[in-house]
Formats: sequence, C-alpha cells, structure tokens
Amino acid sequence: MTYETFGRLEVAKPLADFVRNRLAPGTAVGVEQFWSSLAHAIERFGPSIRASLHERDDLQARIDSWHRNRGQQSASSADFLRSIGYLVEDPPSAAVTTAGVDPEISRLAGPQLVVPVDNARYALNAANARWGSLYDAFYGTDAIDEANGAERSGPYNPIRGQRVIDRVRALLDRHVPLASGSHSDAVAYAVSVDGLRIEFTGGATSGLADPEQFAGHTGTPSAPDAVLLRKHGLHIELVIDRDHLIGRDDPAGVADVMMESALTTIMDLEDSVAAVDAKDKTVAYANWLGLMQGNLTASFTKGDQAVTRSLNEDSVVVDPSGNPATVRRRSVMLVRSVGLHMETDMVRLDSQPIPEAIVDVAVTAWCALYDLAGVGPHRNSHAGSVYIVMPKLHGPEEAGLVRELFAAVEAVLGMAPNTLKMGIMDEERRTSLNLPACIAEASERVVFINTGFLDRTGDDIHTNMEAGPMIPKAEIKASGWLTAYEEANVAVGLAMGLPGHAQIGKGMWARPDDMAAMLDEKIGHPQAGATTAWVPSPTAATLHALHYLETDVAAVQADRAESRTDRDAEIQAMLAPAVLPPDRELSPGEIQRELDNNAQGILGYVTRWVGQGVGCSKVPDIDDVALMEDRATLRISSQHIANWLHHGLLSEEQVVEAMQRMAAVVDGQNADDPDYEPMSGDFPASIPFGAALALVLEGREQPNGYTEAILTAHRRRQKAAG
Repeated sequence: MTYETFGRLEVAKPLADFVRNRLAPGTAVGVEQFWSSLAHAIERFGPSIRASLHERDDLQARIDSWHRNRGQQSASSADFLRSIGYLVEDPPSAAVTTAGVDPEISRLAGPQLVVPVDNARYALNAANARWGSLYDAFYGTDAIDEANGAERSGPYNPIRGQRVIDRVRALLDRHVPLASGSHSDAVAYAVSVDGLRIEFTGGATSGLADPEQFAGHTGTPSAPDAVLLRKHGLHIELVIDRDHLIGRDDPAGVADVMMESALTTIMDLEDSVAAVDAKDKTVAYANWLGLMQGNLTASFTKGDQAVTRSLNEDSVVVDPSGNPATVRRRSVMLVRSVGLHMETDMVRLDSQPIPEAIVDVAVTAWCALYDLAGVGPHRNSHAGSVYIVMPKLHGPEEAGLVRELFAAVEAVLGMAPNTLKMGIMDEERRTSLNLPACIAEASERVVFINTGFLDRTGDDIHTNMEAGPMIPKAEIKASGWLTAYEEANVAVGLAMGLPGHAQIGKGMWARPDDMAAMLDEKIGHPQAGATTAWVPSPTAATLHALHYLETDVAAVQADRAESRTDRDAEIQAMLAPAVLPPDRELSPGEIQRELDNNAQGILGYVTRWVGQGVGCSKVPDIDDVALMEDRATLRISSQHIANWLHHGLLSEEQVVEAMQRMAAVVDGQNADDPDYEPMSGDFPASIPFGAALALVLEGREQPNGYTEAILTAHRRRQKAAG
C-alpha cells in the first residue's frame, strides 16, 4: 500500500486522494488542518479505546473464572458482576434532552432500512424507499396467495391484479374510511371547499369519516392527479391516471396506491459491508459523500435497458387550506460506523494501525458538512443534524468515550456542539444490562436505540461460554433472557424519555421472500412500543409500514410508560444464560442437525464475504430458504458451534467433516454464479473455507466472539491472490 505522509500520520493513497480531490473542496476544512487534527484525536482517543478493549478482555476472563468455579461461589451473578464493575447502578435521573432532531426520528413511527453504503445502487434504492407501491408490493410477493389462478409468474395476471386491488381497497376502508360507502365503489375523487369528496355510481358522494385524514392533492381539484391521505403521521397517496394500464380499468382511475414506507435508512459501514482496505473504504466514503451532496448516481443494466438511478426529488402538493406543502420523497439517512474494536492501516500513526472508528466518524461527519450547508439539490437533515450509529459498545464508559470523540470531531470541523447525534446499538450484554447509564452518558446526543437478536445472542453465548452448553439456536429465541432483553429495551427507552427525541428500534426480519409471514408476525414490533424496526428490502418496508397504520405507537408508549416493570427483575432475567438443563440430553441426531445447519449458514455467507467481497446478501439456508445474512448471523452461528465444541458435544473431527460436507452443498447452491469459486475441490487451497473453519475452531479465542479479524485477514489474502 502506498502512503502519503502528514506529520506523524501516514494516509493510504486512495483515501488521501479522496479527501484532497473530492471531500475538501467546497468546505472550509483544509486538508493539512484535518490530518493534523486527526493525528491529535488519535493520540487522545486511541489509548482510551485500546484500554476499553483490554477491560473487555479482563472482565471476560473474570466471568469465565467465576463460571468455572461457580460451585464454590456464594454471591449471585448480579452481585458478582457489580463487584467487578461489569454491572453499574442506574443513574437516578438523566432524561434525554437531544434537540435538533428531524421528525422522522423524533416523533414519527415507521420502517427502517439498513443497507451497505459501498453499493451505490443499493444505497440509492434504500434512500428512495421513502415511498413504495402497495400494488407492486402485494403483487410481487407471497402476501397475496397464488391459489385459483392468481399466479405471479409470466406476464401481468389480471386475476392476481384484481386480488391486489381488492386487498388495497380494503386497507383504505380500514385506515382511511369514508363517512359512508367504500373506496371499492368509488368512481371519482375530487377536492372541494369541504375537503375530499368521493363520488359513487348514480351521483351519490361521501367525505372521509375523519376529514383531518385528507392531507392534500396535486392537479386540478375536480380531477386530481393524486390524493394524499394520512394516518398516524404516515401518508398514503392515491395516484389517479385514467390512461394508465391499471387506471384505465379502474372506475375511479386509480393507477396505484403509494405507501410512505422507509422513514429512515442506516447507510452501513459495518456488518453489511466487506471493506478491508483503503480502496474498499474509500468507495463507501465516496458514496456517503454523494448522498450528502445529493448527487450520487448509479448506472446499471436492468433486463436490456440501461438505467441510471439518482435520489428522488421532493414533490409539492396543495394542502387542504389551499397552500403549497412539500412532501419528502427520501428517507432520512443515518450512517453506521464500525465498532471500537476494529483497527485499520488505511491511516497509521507512527507506522502503527489505528482505531478505525475514529476515521469513520471524522470522515463521514466531514461529508455531512455539505448537507448542513444546504448547497446540494436535496437536504438530508432539515434540523441540521448528522446521525451516526455506533455499534457494539460495551457499557456506559464506552458510550461516554464516543460522546467525547463526537465533540472533538465537531471542533475539528467547525460544527456547533451536539450537531453529531448518536445511535446506540443495544446488541452487547454489558450495554443491555447498563442501558440507562449508557443513554445517560450521551443524553444530549442520543437519537436511537435498538435490539438485535443475532449479535446480542452471539455476545451472550461468548460471555457465558463457561456456563455450559447452550440450547439449540432456534430455541434461544424463546429463552427468558431474550424476552426480558426485548422488553427492557423499550421500557428503558421510555423511562429515559426517548419519545420526542429518539427512535426505539427493533431488529431485522431475516426472510425477505416470506412477506406473508412478516405481515403476520412483525406487527409485534410496533405493538411493543418500538417506533421503528429493520426490514430487508424496500418492498418489505412498504408492507411493514401497514403495521404502523394499524398501531398507534405513541398511544402504546403512553400506556407502557404507566406500567414500568421492576428493573431488578429485568436484570435478573437477562442474566440467566440459555444453557441446556442438567436433565436434558440431546440425541446424536439433534446435535448433528444443529451442527449441519450452523455450518452451512457460515459457509454460505463466508464464501461470498471472503470470496467476492459481498458483506450482506440473500443466502440460501440448508433447506434452500433465502435468509438475509450479515456478520451478526455469522457471529451467533460460529459461537454456537464453538460453545458445543468446548463442552464436548462435538469433536473437532466432527466439525471438520460437517464443514467439508456442507461446503459441497453450498457449492451446489452457488453453481449458477459465474464468479463463484467452489470450495470442495481443494479444501486446503480454498481461502473462504479456511476462514469459515477458523471462525469455528478459533471462535472461543476471538474477543467477544467477533468475526471481523478472521474475515478481514482472509479477505485480504483472497484479494492478494486475485
């Protein structure tokens, strides 16, 4: 790697060129000034970050020892964790005061996308997923069944199309009902001085049951091109076009029904990205810069058509008072940094690697200066904030450390204090147990907390590695600690005053092709009081948005805030590891099935991450069901095998045999990919297979069970090998 020198700092050429030629022009921040200031920040925060990582290791060693000697211990788990500083007292009162927050984050409830920002096409798709077609979402997924001639395959199927229209009309009747009659019987929509009027056959008319649900229109009042409705802060748009393929056969001329969907999107630099060097990372930074400047484009071929994608323009409607009103057509974007445990050599201080999060925060914040200045065609934050999500924090001291890093970066870039807002991923056990104290450390910056089953489970397995063999992975979803964790996250968020300031989030729906099941199950997230939840695609966002029409999240939060559960009981429940009961013995068949399932999932993901540099994708599981996979899924699977291996449920020979056998299965699942390199032809020569095996056999020794070190080393080998 070629470096440029700036004092004691060495910067890889791709990053140095990007900063000089793309990032600095148009801002008041000088290149030399920035690198000099970054060197000071690294000197200041690097030792503190490394000290926090040493503390993690020390605490883990103490917990391991406590579990190994538990028969000789008299103290409870909570008392022991308090004695070593792992568990701290909740702050007496420290309500969130975050100001300058866009309403999509502070008060509205709706879906959230997470997308790898190193892929410009995906990033633009996600940013533009603020609106989605309900007709397309139902027609193209299993949310409408294919029985009795309603198949999805082939050209447009009018039988299926009519079922979609009927389903959407029923949704309109449910969520924006008429004072009399049904949307299904409408033959025209018009706007009068009294509001929206719906005409039926024979000349009868009706208004909305709640006239306040009418939000505006475009076109002429007597024959509008679009009608805007709303419920719980989310908008529904009736697109009227009597010349359209669908609209010409619709009595009211409705060609489509658009749903306000992904209110927010996290542009990810972490778990869904396979960035292992300066070249990879600069691509991601450049895409984030393009989003902040509003000029990012992506060109590609779709079918036989050349397509260029860019950010959607806002639109203007006439509101019920006759005044123009802007309708936002893009998600509010957050960016997720890597965790504190990651180091990089794309920037070196005294020829040594540095904490990568320092570079992520500084560079992404600098990119956002363009948005704050309002010089581009679009604005991301009208409130004047930059939203940075920090993953994998361990406890309040680390949250406080990030708060100080944000303040230092603000000073370097000339930003007003508290411009940089913090998202706290509640995905590590030490953060879950100490969430009130974590939020208190950044009470003037917090805009987001969430739960994540996969990383949280991976950390729980690793933390309790010595407690015993874990129950099968699927059963952990029903374990007591996980239920307590999900409930406590919302309860703590409400108690700390997040409503009106910040999002309370829930995790990903991992089966992107199972939308019928998602519609049945994911409504539990808003019903739990969460203002957002992750979805795997723009289509899923459009369908999940229906859950926020169904559920008044603000009312749920108000009810839950009045029934606060006992904090000590929450902590005790979260501390119970999901280990096999002493009286339960797994059969050899159960053990083998669990091993095969985990091994296949690991290999299916790692072969793309290491072999092709793909950080997040739909990966078929052992039953060929497509699942959204990222490093979080890898962490739980590798830690689960490592746990069973450590406790003797598996032998190393058994693990290697299963990995080799499953490698052949994964090779078959990827046989149609021309860029795929099979693993099973030569296991010693396959770098992806070596990575997958190392993740399992060395899983117990990886700090907190993280996968990044092994993945990065093997991906670099793969790139070097061409």
